[in-house]
Amino acid sequence: MRIAIALLLCFATMLNYMDRLTLGVVSLDIRREFLMDERDYGQIVALFMLAYAIMYAGSGYIVDRLGTKRGFAVFVAGWSVAQMLHAFAVGKWSLAACRFGLGLTEPGNWPAATKAVKEWFPPERRSLGVGIFNSGSSLGSALAQPLAAGLTIWAGWRSSFVVTGALGLVWVIAWLWIYRTGPLASRAPLAKPNWRRVIRRRGCWSLILARFMTDPVIYFVSFWMPEYLRKERHFDLSMIALYAWVPFVFGDIGYLFGGWLGGKLIDQGWSLPRARKALLWLGAAFMPVAALAPWLPEAWMAIAVTCSALFGHALWISNLLTIPTDLFEDHEVGTASGLTGMGGAVGGILANLGTGYVVRNFSYAPIFVAAGMVHLSAAVLIMWLLPDQEFSSEDVRK
Repeated sequence: MRIAIALLLCFATMLNYMDRLTLGVVSLDIRREFLMDERDYGQIVALFMLAYAIMYAGSGYIVDRLGTKRGFAVFVAGWSVAQMLHAFAVGKWSLAACRFGLGLTEPGNWPAATKAVKEWFPPERRSLGVGIFNSGSSLGSALAQPLAAGLTIWAGWRSSFVVTGALGLVWVIAWLWIYRTGPLASRAPLAKPNWRRVIRRRGCWSLILARFMTDPVIYFVSFWMPEYLRKERHFDLSMIALYAWVPFVFGDIGYLFGGWLGGKLIDQGWSLPRARKALLWLGAAFMPVAALAPWLPEAWMAIAVTCSALFGHALWISNLLTIPTDLFEDHEVGTASGLTGMGGAVGGILANLGTGYVVRNFSYAPIFVAAGMVHLSAAVLIMWLLPDQEFSSEDVRK
């Protein structure tokens, strides 16, 4: 049953990323039809991120109140409908409204999936559970490129939003039929989470800062990489379908490997905090090569260093997202995960607005340099702000 739950979580995350990345794949086609430039596109992405940040904090609280099963179903159904509504956009602001709706509903995936991992996986296997479900983000990113491009070539860009949104409604039916409360969940009645207590915890605001710094990297790759390849490397839509998915395969490998390695280190006697932090450093070490991308002479070289960056980010995030399950009680995990994700979403808002400005007035080079360095800086902050004693006493051993 644990494997079935992990696969359902992976598929939900896959659909989440397919839905959000569809716009990036077909953005040039939409921009031509609606007469938008890079600044307009950056504003639309920023509105998505604004809604995402607002609801990320709230979604965790909602999941803790409704429970994992009902809470997850509500959010997946919501974002699937919002995705399908994109097909009816007639201009910049109707498209922006659809993106805002998508941003209000998509954040629920992470606190709900993290809460499900805590209910089904023991501490030494939680990073693997998080790695499995988060591998869906790279899988969805990889599939979004050929699927959205192929549907656009075949039936127009609107069809890509209808098809990807409809898949989410199918998932909701499967989830409601299969999911049961996990054996590791508390059997006490659902307690009301105290978000004020959660946010005052050192672990919560440390993770908020870490995600504020590093989440924008995956948002850049998701929302801007297809634009970069089309504008700077002169890819057409068919080339995007053929090659833009490749870095996300390395992300998938990183999520699974990072989740497995975290558990392996604990099995070999590492304390849980030491294992988590070691994987953060390892992931950060893969990131600096991303800074080379704009200066490499061939497009395949730029894609290769992006592969390294996504592999490193996946190692990083598969363990960073696990830490709330180590620090907080069952009825607080969703709230804590949502609040930390809010930090990443706020970072994404500022980064996307900044990316639109920098690309329009300068180049992509400063963005790639920043993407290569922020994980190392965040790793230093985690070592400083999150001492081992913040973890639960049974996890700080050996």
